[in-house]
Parts: sequence; structure tokens; C-alpha cells
Amino acid sequence: MKNLLVIGHTFPEPSTTAAGMRMMQLLQLFQNNTFRITFASTATKSGKSADLEKLGISTSEIRLNDSSFDEFVKKLNPEVVVFDRFLTEEQFGWRVAENCPNALRILDTEDLQFLRKAREEAIRKGKPVQKANLYSALAKREVASIFRSDLSLIISEFEMELLQKQFQVPAEILCYLPFLLKDFPDINQITLYENRSNFFTIGNLLHAPNVDSVLQLKKIWREIRKKMPRTELHIYGAYAPQQVLELHCEKEGFIIKGWAENVEEVMKQYRLQLAPIRFGAGLKGKIIDGMRFGVPSITTEIGAEGIGNIEGLIAKTEEDFIEKTIQLYTDKKLWKAAQLSGFEIVENKFPLELFAEDFLKLIEQILLHLEKHREKNFFGQILQHHSLQSTKYLSKWIESKNSVRKNFSPVCYAESDEIRPEYK
Repeated sequence: MKNLLVIGHTFPEPSTTAAGMRMMQLLQLFQNNTFRITFASTATKSGKSADLEKLGISTSEIRLNDSSFDEFVKKLNPEVVVFDRFLTEEQFGWRVAENCPNALRILDTEDLQFLRKAREEAIRKGKPVQKANLYSALAKREVASIFRSDLSLIISEFEMELLQKQFQVPAEILCYLPFLLKDFPDINQITLYENRSNFFTIGNLLHAPNVDSVLQLKKIWREIRKKMPRTELHIYGAYAPQQVLELHCEKEGFIIKGWAENVEEVMKQYRLQLAPIRFGAGLKGKIIDGMRFGVPSITTEIGAEGIGNIEGLIAKTEEDFIEKTIQLYTDKKLWKAAQLSGFEIVENKFPLELFAEDFLKLIEQILLHLEKHREKNFFGQILQHHSLQSTKYLSKWIESKNSVRKNFSPVCYAESDEIRPEYK
């Protein structure tokens, strides 16, 4: 049985974020294939964090810029380490490389953060996302992290192509691994068109693309409501900021519902999901969940990215979004065709069994030939050698400073009763 260490950006919350759902899929995949898992994070657990201990996964809270991690990882001696997003690789990658040089280092990107941020910046400046500046400082950091890692998990086919063609990342250090779905609902048990009503949207409202999507819905909902005055739009999502809570208006049928504990139970009530996503990256969990549970979605090219052929459900302008929304909501034949297309996409493109075996074989092969694998990625070795030195020594400096501050006593300063400002 191999030891796997996962260093989480946060403890996973599968009921609030697609990233949390994705992390749980990875953990279950490894656990079902004889890995002994330890999940560690600098974050604290929340009331919505998954109970990993109950699943047989050990958990540890680790500290940033602290050599206690070195002792922790040496004692654990994992064969495989997974970094949850590139920030954790920046923070702990050099420590893993120094203390466990033979451990396979895997970066789970979740989505490409530099792509999401570049698109957000383009929207903020009134530019089309196609003209987003991808060559940002954030891109340099994230792509460097991908090169330093032995293998990076990429959730979207679009992002696989972007990394290889635009950033010349070798295919050998990339692995396409989308959402890993299983236990599909019985199509015959899915709620019928006639028994569904109203519209909804869902998503973690700490996530900027989701907040922007809700703000866009507020702008266009009035026109939809004029055509269908008896309908309502319900907004689901944890951690709603004040600007979203203030949009609640029962008179307009714009209802802020808050956190949805059971996504399937929510989705089977509604006829249509509205997701005017203007920026983002990766795969959109809400769209794929909608397909699984039989509710079509009207979305954008960004919302549909990496999913497949849902051309009839993609809107390119506000007017197009409104028109498609009304058409799909009221046309049973069109709605049923969209529902069946959704079932076909998720069952053919994202089932667990399509990826699990090949992924695990790839890990075994890299572990058997790790030195040769790294030799082929010499540029990654250069980045490992040079670019992390600044991160490493900054971390050590912070650790040293924190240690001095912790042990500092003003009695040491006999010439002055005033404590130096940096130690206050």
C-alpha cells in the first residue's frame, strides 16, 4: 500500500464548490486503489468541510513557512504527493523535493487560474475574453509550477490544448483528467417536463465568476419575467456576499435561496438553469450536474467550454440569451431533446471508468521510471533549481523572523524601554 499526501488549498467542501467535488473524486479514486491517504492543509476546517476521517483519510493541519512540515513529510515518506492548485506547490513543493526527492509530485490545477483571471480582467476593461492577456505574472507562476511538477492534472480539453500550443508544455507532463462521474441517475426516474417549473442558478458565491453571473441575471431577468410573469428565478449558493443578498426581490420573482445541501434534490424541481458566465476556466460543475440530473442550461461559450456539443444552448448576446431561455422553457420537444443530449454527453465523456485505469497505470509507469521522466523535462529541473530559490529563502526568512518574534523579550533591550516596531 502506497502513501499519498494531498496538500490542500482548503479542506474540500463538495456541497459548496465544484473544486471540492473534484477533490473528493480524486481522493476516492486513490483510496479505491490501495493508497493510504493523508490530507493536509494550512486552512481550517469549516462546517461544510467533508468528514475525511470518517472516510478513512487521515487529516493534518500544517503551517506555512515552518520547518515542522519538513519533519512531518519526512516521517510520512509518501510515494506520491498531490498539490491542490499551484499556490500549494509554490509553498511546499521545494520542501517536498528536498525531504522526499523520490516522491512523485502531481499538481492538480482544478482550472487554470491565470486563464480565469485574465478573462476577468478583460471583462472588467470592457474587452472580449478572446483578447485577454494570457502572458501575465500569474501565468508565469502557474506555468512554472506545471513545469516543476512531474505531472499536472488538467480538467479541460481546451486547457490541454492551450498549454501545449501556446505555452509549449510537453504532453508527457500533462494528464487530461476531467470530472470523474459514476452512479448516473436512472433516466426513467428523472422528473418530467410537466412536473418542473421556474428557473434557477447555482454556484459558490465566493467565486467571482458566479457573482458576476448573478449580477448579469439581475439585468436580464426583467425581460424574461415580462414574457413569463408567473415564473421565478431562484439563486442558490453558499457564502453569498451582501451585494448578492441585496438583489432578493419577491415582487420581481428574483429569490436568493442560499446554500443547497443536496444539489440533485434542487435540480429535479426546475425546468431550466440559467448560467450567463462571462469569465472563468476549467469545467463548470453546475452545467455538468444539470446534465446528470436532467435539467438543461442556457449558458455562454465560456460556460460550455470543455463540455462538448451543446451549441443550441449557448447564447452570444443578452438578447440571444433571453430568446433561447424563453424558447427552451416553453417548447417541450426542444427541451426534451436538450435533456437527452445532456445525458449522452455526461455518460459518454465523463464516466469514471473512462479515465481511472489509464490514470493509475500512468502513475505506476512514472514511479517506475521517475528519473528518466524528469530527465525528459530538463526545463522543469532548471525551474526547480532556480525559480524556487527565492520562494525557499523568503520562506526561511519568514520562519526565522517568526521564531525571533516568538522568543523576543523586551528585557533584551537594556538601552531602551521601547520595543522595536517590527516585533510589536
